Amino acid sequence: MTIENLIRLNELAEDVHSRGKRVAVLLEGRDGAGKSGTIRELTRYLPPYTFRVVPSFMPTKKMMKTWLASWRGLMPEKGEIVFYDRSYYSRALLQPVMGWCSTRQYLNFMNKVQDWELTQDVNFVKLWLSIDEDKQRALLERRQTDPLRYWKFSPNDAKSVAQFDALTIKKKNMFSLGGWRPINMSNRNKGRDLALEAVINKIEKSL
Repeated sequence: MTIENLIRLNELAEDVHSRGKRVAVLLEGRDGAGKSGTIRELTRYLPPYTFRVVPSFMPTKKMMKTWLASWRGLMPEKGEIVFYDRSYYSRALLQPVMGWCSTRQYLNFMNKVQDWELTQDVNFVKLWLSIDEDKQRALLERRQTDPLRYWKFSPNDAKSVAQFDALTIKKKNMFSLGGWRPINMSNRNKGRDLALEAVINKIEKSL
């Protein structure tokens, strides 16, 4: 990441804060695509009063039943950029593939999410971090033996590899809704540079 772009992101974060704007940076991608690490690098030098991170989490049964209504409470406050390590779009991706939501819930989400976003008064930056199947398999296998990353591995990782093609179909359906910027993460450093540039460009257009 160039120092010039990092400085520019800081300047934009200050502008968002001073103008009371609301920015949501959504990072989606397969397990192992680098969402957490990308967020860590994007926010490394940001003033702490300008941003917040919503990490990946397991939703409650109540949240699963009131999906978009529950996510309304996780949207940015005025003057805040929020980075999401997975977002409400998990209902378009992992949830239907893994059988965690019903077909009806999935279709209801796909039909309503665009109108829902228009009511939020939020500027959305949507990034899809892309890796191929071989890269994902290698990364997830490394998690099992890496003494610093072992805690990232879960039984769902193996299931997600097995569902690679099914998730590809759901990703294409999600992309049809528009607004997504794919970021090639085969090279982590280059991918993070592209993610930084995408966030800068989108925020500049929104101010």
